[in-house]
Amino acid sequence: MKKARHIFWFKNLSIKDVGLVGGKNAALGEMYRELVPLGVKIPNGFAVSAETFRYFVKFNSLGEKIRQALKGLDTHNVMDLARRGKIVRNLILSGAFPKDLEKQIIKSYHELSRQYKTENVDVAVRSSATAEDLPGASFAGQQETYLNIRGEKDLLEATRKCYASLFTNRAISYRVDKGFDQMSVALSVGVQKMVRADKAVSGVAFTIDTETGFKNAVIIDSIYGLGEMIVQGKVDPDEFILFKPSLAKGFYPIISKKLSGKNLKMIYASAGSFGKSQDKSAQAASTGPAQLKPGRRPVKIVSVPEKERQAYSLTDKEVISLAKDCVKVEEHFSKKHKKYTPMDIEWAKDGLTKELFIVQARPETIHAGKKETVYEEYSVVSKPSRPLVSGIPIGTKIVSGKVRVIKDAKHINTFKKGEILVTEITDPDWEPIMKIASAIITDKGGRTSHAAIVSRELGVQCIVGSQDATRVLRTGQLITVDCSSDEAGRIYPGVLKFKLMKHSLKSLPKLKTKISLNIGSPDEAFRYHSLPVQGVGLGRLEFIIASKIRVHPNILIDYEKLRKNQKSFYQHSRREVQSALIKVEKLTRGYKNKKQYYVDKLAEGIAMIAATFSPFDVIIRFSDFKTNEYGTLLGGPFYEPDEENPMIGWRGASRYYDPKFSEAFGLECQAIKKVRENMGLTNVVPMVPFCRTVEEAKSVLAVMAKAGLKKGKNLKIYMMAEIPSNVILIDEFLKLFDGMSIGSNDLTQLTLGLDRDSGIIAHIANENNPSVKELIKTIVEKCNQKKKYVGICGQAPSDYPEFAMFLKKIGIQAISLNPDSVIKTMIAFGKDGK
Repeated sequence: MKKARHIFWFKNLSIKDVGLVGGKNAALGEMYRELVPLGVKIPNGFAVSAETFRYFVKFNSLGEKIRQALKGLDTHNVMDLARRGKIVRNLILSGAFPKDLEKQIIKSYHELSRQYKTENVDVAVRSSATAEDLPGASFAGQQETYLNIRGEKDLLEATRKCYASLFTNRAISYRVDKGFDQMSVALSVGVQKMVRADKAVSGVAFTIDTETGFKNAVIIDSIYGLGEMIVQGKVDPDEFILFKPSLAKGFYPIISKKLSGKNLKMIYASAGSFGKSQDKSAQAASTGPAQLKPGRRPVKIVSVPEKERQAYSLTDKEVISLAKDCVKVEEHFSKKHKKYTPMDIEWAKDGLTKELFIVQARPETIHAGKKETVYEEYSVVSKPSRPLVSGIPIGTKIVSGKVRVIKDAKHINTFKKGEILVTEITDPDWEPIMKIASAIITDKGGRTSHAAIVSRELGVQCIVGSQDATRVLRTGQLITVDCSSDEAGRIYPGVLKFKLMKHSLKSLPKLKTKISLNIGSPDEAFRYHSLPVQGVGLGRLEFIIASKIRVHPNILIDYEKLRKNQKSFYQHSRREVQSALIKVEKLTRGYKNKKQYYVDKLAEGIAMIAATFSPFDVIIRFSDFKTNEYGTLLGGPFYEPDEENPMIGWRGASRYYDPKFSEAFGLECQAIKKVRENMGLTNVVPMVPFCRTVEEAKSVLAVMAKAGLKKGKNLKIYMMAEIPSNVILIDEFLKLFDGMSIGSNDLTQLTLGLDRDSGIIAHIANENNPSVKELIKTIVEKCNQKKKYVGICGQAPSDYPEFAMFLKKIGIQAISLNPDSVIKTMIAFGKDGK
């Protein structure tokens, strides 16, 4: 009689073998066979087949016993679910291995040990269910993974534990909700060489932005040690965002870097002991003590040295190398599935060999195959000035409900359907109530934490990393959870009214007039990628400075002089200066060169916007803070004068060539140069605001040219047309610039002689005034006549639909709108028949 085959090495498996070895092992085999030859590093291993699980069940006569234990189960009854799940798991844990199966597992383990030239190689023992990791259904985290397993006995025990984990409470509940028969799903076990991430770093990566579905991004999260700390939400990871087209063309592709605290890490406690993980990080470790050998702890949590905390956990070179591997994985599986297949990838760096490994990959299940045919806009009608709590938003909607604060999973039976779950962190044990929550709020965690991952899949609005929601909010309290902004998720008291507008993108008219976007924070950019716009008509550098940098550029320029007491300020004490320098050091941690911090963060903000809307033009206006606004930045009071009317004072172009600010303006130029030349985002078009005279324009262009931004064939430079002098001398200005963008706010103020900050005369300020419209008409006609770009980026087209129609009638080339005005303006233009 032919001996049954229970073991399959990765090299002999492919994605077609899901039924044989489960989704995870099939994907590992596919990558090992096809991607290792392309330079992607995958640790070797083998799979114990899913049919072997059925063999185990049959050998121990468990099938009917399991069916009876789960018969008539109501998964919403958390206590009953827990009771029945425990019965099934105990049935499996009491089972014995058939001798032939036991021998094959042990033989294969020793063969793997020989390959790695060690007596008992350390391995990860992973569960791989036959219905998991398929597009549209994610079983990630449903079964267990055991880490740092060594020796025959521990390997067999871990395998049995994996079998039992097919019937964890969360896995049983998930299958019921997804319509999978409990006994039709089998479980394969993967045995894979461990990567020594405990001595280095590990994390997760996505080849799509998981919040918005933006396809051209690779998101990499990284922490020190074993990656389970990301999933648990106990450590916020460093985050890197890369732009795929720049990566493919050999440009510098990192468009965003966020340095986290990373104060803790998980490492091996001792060699050869058991470690359990909820299977979300390849080299993740257990959430606590080993479950298989009481008293033996496989891992421990230790503090990260201060020096390491202040540094990025990966170098740029490593980030780029890892991203290239991730794209190879995505491209390969997209080809295999014959459709775009973004991937959810787990990776680890070996601290001994310094090599980067891909250790798991599965299709991303939220946006895979999703067609963006409807655009939804949520907005709170009226909200308090300050939220109760804020954090990282997961989702895009607004919901209200009653709070239920639960600090321990053993109390989840108190949760009622429709309540808002507030807790410190979640793990898979919380999933039975997460699916019936109207929203979820956690104190800890980032975008790749367990709460974030599960909330996305369930379609539940979630705010993670709120820091103190469990302290501020109380059970029974009515709140509104606002995830409508990418910048921050906010929790407000009470039930707030909100608007929801749904627009069919298929039915929007095609227009002759170019519609572009006004955008402030770069964190909002990805959210608007699906809007039917042709680029950005106004990206404001001051928004990037205020949200990402928060420091006056001059204090960064003078940092070393101030630190060495080589410079002082007449009206400010040494103590004030020292206090500011301490804050600067904290904000700029990781940067010895403080000026480079300013350039890099500006460049990242610009790049996020430019990448989102590439290849369309993205017009970036140089900083246009007024002196009172610059004065609010850290260090600002040391450098900014007090002006009676800052609106018409030292602002815009007048600052750029002034010796008191020209070096700071040079940093802005360096940032744009970096984005265009190093990152390959040549769709960025710089724009000069508030340029009063032709002579001033020439001075600014000279400073720009000296900084490497010289107007010519490959670089267009626009100016804001927002001062009457710009219209009176328009022929002279157009000799210097490639186009104009009308700033209707300032043009109205200066044409009508208003102070737009004055509420007393606010009723006069209206762009529909005939004198303002006459100036705008002149600008449009002159630019069109000279075949120069002309658009408008002021507030008026967003506020007054009739004004937008006027602009269209006089032949303006482009109208830049606020995001909430894009659809309604396009519809209005379409009704006009053009």
